[in-house]
Amino acid sequence: MDTPILLQHFRTHDAPLVLSRGGDLAWDDAELHRSARLSDPEGYALLALVPGVLPWQRARVLLCTLAASQDGLDERTRATLAKVTRALMFGLPPAYAVTALLALRRLRVNHKHATRAVVAFVLEHPEADALIEARRPALVDCFEHALGKATARGCARLVAEGDTGSGRLRRSLLRFTSDPAVAIGRVRALYAPGTYGAEAPQEPPAPLDQVGERPPIVTPTNRGDIAATLVHLYRGGPAAELRPALAGYVAEATRGLPRLAGHVAVVLDTSGSMRGYGDREWAVMSQAAALRLVLAEVCERLTVIEAPEAPEAPEVRERRTAGETVDGATDLATRLLDALDTRPDLVVIVTDGYENVLPGDLARVAATLPRAGVTTPVVLCQATFTAGDDLTLRDPAPLLPRRPFWHQDDFAGLLPWLFGHCAPGRDWIRTAMLSRLEGGRT
Repeated sequence: MDTPILLQHFRTHDAPLVLSRGGDLAWDDAELHRSARLSDPEGYALLALVPGVLPWQRARVLLCTLAASQDGLDERTRATLAKVTRALMFGLPPAYAVTALLALRRLRVNHKHATRAVVAFVLEHPEADALIEARRPALVDCFEHALGKATARGCARLVAEGDTGSGRLRRSLLRFTSDPAVAIGRVRALYAPGTYGAEAPQEPPAPLDQVGERPPIVTPTNRGDIAATLVHLYRGGPAAELRPALAGYVAEATRGLPRLAGHVAVVLDTSGSMRGYGDREWAVMSQAAALRLVLAEVCERLTVIEAPEAPEAPEVRERRTAGETVDGATDLATRLLDALDTRPDLVVIVTDGYENVLPGDLARVAATLPRAGVTTPVVLCQATFTAGDDLTLRDPAPLLPRRPFWHQDDFAGLLPWLFGHCAPGRDWIRTAMLSRLEGGRT
């Protein structure tokens, strides 16, 4: 499973799953999903929980995970897949989840884990009553395929006759449910006459991504607590008060995150353009420095190489640790080579994208590295002022994997993307997503 390619695909390919009236299922990336699942069933499923994965991609992972046999998998893996399945079913907009479950019928999938999942969705969804009212034919199709048409209708007859717990009803239906009383009521509703024009719920009951409130007007101090505190420091605010607050915000941002068992080298652009001017002064630099501070907490070993190179005076080095800039040109190419000399598992270039020493030099060096036998992954993180910045003229190395960021909330998706490019990062993503699945904060 190629984690960087798969994550990039999960975040950019937004084509829907299509079920035709004739019963055909169309999804143009089916082979990519099937091969990824075959190579690592658990890792593939957990990757769907990474913040920023598109809903239709999550629906594909749900479909692929339920459609595949679990023969040969150990109990721990099966338990993890069951939890991922439930998280996806209730974390997706209901229409996406219903489409994936209907697709199981088209594929004639009949595994026990799929039966449990479908019954849980139809009868235990937090919005099940409204969903049944609005999408009754689709949910009946799902329910009858999961249990078998004759079995499902037989259970419905027993319920209609007042059965609440006979041996037959328990064997056929109730053993798949966590609350038999609720399940019986919803089976009754499932086979009752519907209400024409009922509106289906649109939002997921348990969203997988935190939707933070983004400011309508962006300023240097409303792009996350870490960056805001750094801006106040750069502007000469009281260090005795701001530095403890800064440490607290970094600790909060990294709480619950696993440690990356590897060496990351950061090439940090600290040139004058990162400082900015006017209303945007310190905005970009503060966000880049925020990322540096977060990486310092998460990575077991972090090497930071600044461009331009920092003066050696101790008092200047201390200020630069917080992210101050110095006069000088941005020579990212040379500093990249310096970073590679430290033999890291991953090199991260953090810059605003402006290269003013031999423009194009970073691109040429990056293109030469594979031919020189350098296999260390190199990625570029581009600090921007807003999500809508025009980056057309700010791409110093088009061949390098690139991801922009402008707000502290972006770190939740940025870190898995970064670490997914190196071998230690695969275990980091797995551990982080397992923690998220168990209710930890990631």
